[in-house]
Amino acid sequence: MTLDTADLVDRRIPGRSLEAPFYASREVFDLDLAAVWTRQWIFVAAEGELPEPGDYVTAAIGPYSIIVVRDDDENLTALHNVCRHRGARILTEERGSVGNIVCGYHKWTYRTDGSLLHAPAQDGGFDPACFGLKTVHVRSVGGLVFVCLAEDPPPDFAEVASRIEPYLLPHRLREAKVAARVDLVEDCNWKLTMENNRECYHCDGHPELVRSFFPTYGYREDQLPPPLRPAYERYCRVRAELRETYDRLGLPYETIEELTRPSGFRIEREPLDLAGESFTPDGTAACRRLLADFPTARLGHLSLHWQPNAWFHVLSEHAITFAVLPIAPDRTLLRTTWLVHPDAEEGVDYDLGRLTKVWTATNEQDADLVTRAQCGITSPAYEPGPYAPSEYQVDAFCTWYLTRLREHLRR
Repeated sequence: MTLDTADLVDRRIPGRSLEAPFYASREVFDLDLAAVWTRQWIFVAAEGELPEPGDYVTAAIGPYSIIVVRDDDENLTALHNVCRHRGARILTEERGSVGNIVCGYHKWTYRTDGSLLHAPAQDGGFDPACFGLKTVHVRSVGGLVFVCLAEDPPPDFAEVASRIEPYLLPHRLREAKVAARVDLVEDCNWKLTMENNRECYHCDGHPELVRSFFPTYGYREDQLPPPLRPAYERYCRVRAELRETYDRLGLPYETIEELTRPSGFRIEREPLDLAGESFTPDGTAACRRLLADFPTARLGHLSLHWQPNAWFHVLSEHAITFAVLPIAPDRTLLRTTWLVHPDAEEGVDYDLGRLTKVWTATNEQDADLVTRAQCGITSPAYEPGPYAPSEYQVDAFCTWYLTRLREHLRR
């Protein structure tokens, strides 16, 4: 039986979770690729992963393989990882460095800007200018690299980028280097990964995280469960103190929440608990070398959410990026990258285990939770349930997602 995706989209009840086919159907997954993943700006890397000319990363977005490379002029270029000869996959590693981009099949050779440099044994009428690698839109925002596969990307991206960058630039992420990168495959649909991140209703399942992260995220004061009130009162006191620091340092901190626009996002600067410096058991800095010339490490964290596939935590002394990429209806890649000052030395300025401990544990706990969700949703007994008030950002994500599907289905 063919699934009526338009009807499925139209009958969604606001304030409730999505029906099972959204998470389990191959037809919906293919629709997601067409309506979301090939049309929106997708976060794929940090500039710190591409510090020198010739450095590259590859990213799989559904059936597409994308190369992001720093070209010989030190600009970022994004290219389809498909040889223009007979279509072979050119670069097979997730990251590396090249002089030129050489296809391992028949040795067609491309410059780092994608232009064809050499094609062996072609006839005299062959024009190399007609056979460069196909390009992909690419844009760095404060050191975060986004690509868009659409011919005409969402037009609001430039305006959104101009509002996000003032928050990011003081942390000098363009200069930061990679301390660690971990790929985790979760046994769930990509939307469950994103929904799980958009609420803290489940944060009591993250004992390492809630040592320093206030578990009151998403709650209004009049909605707070009594056990969370002491943490909320502490949060308010620290927030007031930190805002004086932010004002003195010229760091923007006000919340901007526009989650349902085409380039949907949420950004804010907010406190951490305990020492207030980092995601560690006691809240103290995980790296002695700060990312920038801050006079204090106690800056809480800058939080950025991006529709449809990323979130970020930027602190005084390191930053963490999280990229979500779809593999199959029930499999999703979560790629986590830790960034530190370019001169920070492992074993001297930071201990890698301490730097990565909290979010490694949190990611593994979340992977278990979203696997449970996927298993339950595929049961015939499942039906959409109501969101709690603190899960309003999950509802906003679903609204954003369904809007993108409706736009696609109307084309």
